[in-house]
Amino acid sequence: MVGNPNNQSGDTSPRGEPTQADRNGAPDQSDPGSQTRVEAVRRQIRRTVEMLRGSTISLENYDPSRHERLVTFDGVDGCEEVDRYWVNAPFAFVSIQRDPKENDHQYHVVEPELEDQEYALLEALFDDIRDPLVYRKEVDDGDVESVLKEELREHLERYGAEVDMRTFYKLFYYLYRAFRGFNKIDPIMRDPHIEDISCDGYDLPIFVYHDDYTDIETNVSFSQEALDNFVIRLAQHSGRHISIGDPMVETILPDGSRAELALGEEVTPRGSAFTIRKYADEPFTPVDLLEYGTFTVDQMAYLWLAIENNKSLIFAGGTASGKTTSMNAVSMFIPPRSKVLTIEDTRELALYHDNWLSSVTRDRMTEGSDITMYDLLRSALRHRPEYIVVGEVRGEEAITLFQAMNTGHTTYSTMHADSVRTVINRLENEPINVPRAMVQSLDILCVQTLTRFEDERVRRNKTIAEIEGIDQRTGELDYSNAFVWNPDDDSVSREDSEVLDDIRDDNGWSQSELLRELQRRRDFLRSLWDNDVNDYRRFTAMVNEYYADPEAAMASIEDGPEPATTD
Repeated sequence: MVGNPNNQSGDTSPRGEPTQADRNGAPDQSDPGSQTRVEAVRRQIRRTVEMLRGSTISLENYDPSRHERLVTFDGVDGCEEVDRYWVNAPFAFVSIQRDPKENDHQYHVVEPELEDQEYALLEALFDDIRDPLVYRKEVDDGDVESVLKEELREHLERYGAEVDMRTFYKLFYYLYRAFRGFNKIDPIMRDPHIEDISCDGYDLPIFVYHDDYTDIETNVSFSQEALDNFVIRLAQHSGRHISIGDPMVETILPDGSRAELALGEEVTPRGSAFTIRKYADEPFTPVDLLEYGTFTVDQMAYLWLAIENNKSLIFAGGTASGKTTSMNAVSMFIPPRSKVLTIEDTRELALYHDNWLSSVTRDRMTEGSDITMYDLLRSALRHRPEYIVVGEVRGEEAITLFQAMNTGHTTYSTMHADSVRTVINRLENEPINVPRAMVQSLDILCVQTLTRFEDERVRRNKTIAEIEGIDQRTGELDYSNAFVWNPDDDSVSREDSEVLDDIRDDNGWSQSELLRELQRRRDFLRSLWDNDVNDYRRFTAMVNEYYADPEAAMASIEDGPEPATTD
């Protein structure tokens, strides 16, 4: 930073002879390089004196009314700002810029700018603070910010650096971002509007999927060394190993986000790459799906009654169609005391349920063998669960899943497929190969899509189909549509339902009693929606209250729900 310590004395000319500065003890005025080296030595001497003298820093909480602003931004030339919001106040905000010539948007991350002296301090602090931060007990106890501030203050005083609070907090921000955050993409990871983050290689702009502006280019990119190190760090922090010999890893980050990592140019010629599907801090509830228009109240009441009455179902759809989100949300309808077991390749399901056993596959360690979804599913049957939820079926585990259906277990899962017929074809053919006689044990198939309506990208449940069995004349699997989405006007049409007829008969209800129960649940869900009960804890509590006493629950919601706690 202030000169190479190996060049402080004994410098030689290109011919290996001592320079004029070495002979006379003064810089050679005809040698600019010599003057530069001497100035570097003088700066280092001054720096050493300052460090020996030390300094005192009075640490204060940052106050924008008393201290200078940490970030400033004057916009991008030729563009107009259409949106601006904080993602980590007062350190970082996002500016959405529109380029009228290209008619597109740019996602611009704005962070504190460092002056040369501040950058030099930051470089030294990275090395000096890393080890104390790792070994301080308070960090493990969760008091990261206060520990980092104290370490930063002590090191600055040790350096003899005189800094104001603006510089102090700029340094603090970048240290925290490096040690406990997500480096350059930390502001993006903090943005609740972002669903996906994609880096395609060295020095290429990162793209994000924004819930208002869809796919949008950012001003963030990584150099080759920085990107390689970042990908390795993401793998290590999630407990996985990645190397040139094993360059692809699918993993779950510490915050729960799902990441696909690729290192080097072996399988991704443009360099290391990553895609992160962000994990929602709060799981979506059925009320959220109603709010977004993914389901109607009629569809949600139907699914609620089906889940309570142990009907098995599969959510199908393309990438990012919301399959897992919907399955996770409707699982909140599972009766409160029922035993639930979930099986996943990568942890995505989050159930607010007391009697829940979660299991995840594992790659072979130095000893032992792989633990696959098939292994977990076989083991799950010995736990005697009432509901089995499988993250996604795509191989031999599907046969065991359908065997579980045939033996009376209620099962839920997801599949990649864009229609009912495609789901059936995938189930019956390689590599899944479920016999047709077993497929007919599936009760309901929900097909979801990510599509456009009125120039907006929306997620819709386009079909809820019911598997009716094998046609005795043709030998084909029969199904009927209970609900169908109409893309012309964003409406949903309803057809007759054999599943509801089965539920009516199993409960000994008359047709009017069935319709009355469906209407009561529609009214209950609509009341929860009208009262913004979208906190998953509160929503689950209200559903459980309904199971205990429907009339009291209806009265409670009509009186207005209690606000959700933030404990």
